[in-house]
Amino acid sequence: MSKPEPARYRTTNWSDYNSALRKRGALLIWLDKAMAWHAPHEGRPGHPPVFSNAAIQFCLSIKVLFKLPLRQTAGMVASLLRLAGLDWPVPDYSTLCRRQKTLKVQIPYRRADGPLNLLVDSTGIKFLGDGEWQARKHGVQGRRQWRKVHLAMDTATSDIRAVEFTPSREGDSPVLPDLLGQIPEDEDIGTVTADGAYDTRRCHSAIIARGGTAIIPIRKNGRPWKENCPAAKARNETLRATRHYGRAFWKRWAGYHARSRAEAKMRCLKSFGERIAARDPDRQTAEIHIRVALMNRFNALGTAEIVRVA
Repeated sequence: MSKPEPARYRTTNWSDYNSALRKRGALLIWLDKAMAWHAPHEGRPGHPPVFSNAAIQFCLSIKVLFKLPLRQTAGMVASLLRLAGLDWPVPDYSTLCRRQKTLKVQIPYRRADGPLNLLVDSTGIKFLGDGEWQARKHGVQGRRQWRKVHLAMDTATSDIRAVEFTPSREGDSPVLPDLLGQIPEDEDIGTVTADGAYDTRRCHSAIIARGGTAIIPIRKNGRPWKENCPAAKARNETLRATRHYGRAFWKRWAGYHARSRAEAKMRCLKSFGERIAARDPDRQTAEIHIRVALMNRFNALGTAEIVRVA
């Protein structure tokens, strides 16, 4: 039997997508002149902060975007403000380091019409230890420590709607309820697509509780559950369909292969760097959230619309 021809795709909005890619390289596109640069007075005792959270997030976004140390970040922000004609003070490196620990990063996103369909995946990111080439060439010289990033992506807009940052020993399935908890209660969830690691009662119950449908393949050693709850009944229906039609057919019929888009989003996350610069867990969380905010801003500028032609 001859091998089938590979599928071919075509970008239908190449002109707009090309313009969006050019905008991503504009230096001042990240600066909003209408932002509140100075922190408001809250009437609390003690010395009030000088810079607002938006100002700190902007500076740290420049740091992550251009992979700069804190001192160089302060210098580049000062240059950008001069280019924009703004006479704003610039936070020094110690202020940025201190405020990063408690910063609540604002992640922009777009809401599409209809129920929200989520793609869930996780990946590991290193923050301490030798690089991959050095480890292969000379062996591991010391400790190598990792963290796990859990993402939930909207299939309609390709925006990251929920993110969790956990230690490497944390499993995937216990984090799914926390990801779903970040979605507003007034927003309907249609489907949640994840791999077999999420085939647990906790995950299925969390999806059913939000009124969604789980597209999760049954583990290879999976057995029927006792049907004492709606989550078990829905999961057993998937198990029966998989056994009757086959695992490959069920994946195509359910649309499971769309989860590869979440894996591609993980590559986008690591394009900002294979490792994170911060060492403190709170600062690491802020750095990951800033990466996600930048990715959503990139999507808002414009994305490619691709259709299959053959």
